[in-house]
Amino acid sequence: MALKTTRWDSAEYLKTDEDMAAYLEACMEEAGDDPAFIAQALGTIARAKGMTQLARDTGLARESLYKALSAEGNPEFATIWKVIRALGIRLHAQVA
Repeated sequence: MALKTTRWDSAEYLKTDEDMAAYLEACMEEAGDDPAFIAQALGTIARAKGMTQLARDTGLARESLYKALSAEGNPEFATIWKVIRALGIRLHAQVA
């Protein structure tokens, strides 16, 4: 008997702004020195929120956002900052 699996997509489970903030916080803790991990996490949140609306809010092309916020993307900090602000997320600094 073959085991049947389905692809997991975290975006399907991010329903509220609080869910999205908690997801990003967990990813930031898990990422270590991997900035691509954070970019991909932002991409997951963006898909959950709606990439078309995010493109409008940031002034960036939807296709560019998909590429920048993928595992292979290498977005500039300005892009990350626009996305964070458009998603309604605030980053806070604290002593490690």
